[in-house]
Amino acid sequence: MPHLQLQISGRPDTALTAKAAATVAELTRTVLGKKPEVMAVAVQYVPHDAWFIDGQPLSALGRNAFHLDISVTDETNTKAEKARYLEAVHRALSELIGNVHDCSYIHVIDARAAAYGYGGRTQEYRHQHGSTL
Repeated sequence: MPHLQLQISGRPDTALTAKAAATVAELTRTVLGKKPEVMAVAVQYVPHDAWFIDGQPLSALGRNAFHLDISVTDETNTKAEKARYLEAVHRALSELIGNVHDCSYIHVIDARAAAYGYGGRTQEYRHQHGSTL
């Protein structure tokens, strides 16, 4: 695990998509200690005219933005790890995308192990049965 959903303002860009997906995956591995072999990343683009901050579209603000939702199993990361992750991801994506508005959000979603999983098994099941993935 985890599952990451990244939205980036602007038009689809194949090179940026690959770099952004690799960047968030690597930081998820190194900062949060998650296993890449069970990590899924989805990247979507939102036109500048359809992304609003303080009632104004990014096109009028002349800025870019991103939003990252990452679902992880509850109680597998500390507050300090999550704080380091938010800082590292914000810095890395800001550098990669450029001209990023401060209202670019990252949400680490602590999902209950009994309600979250993949491959038809919950994380609680994996924990109870000693599965490493």
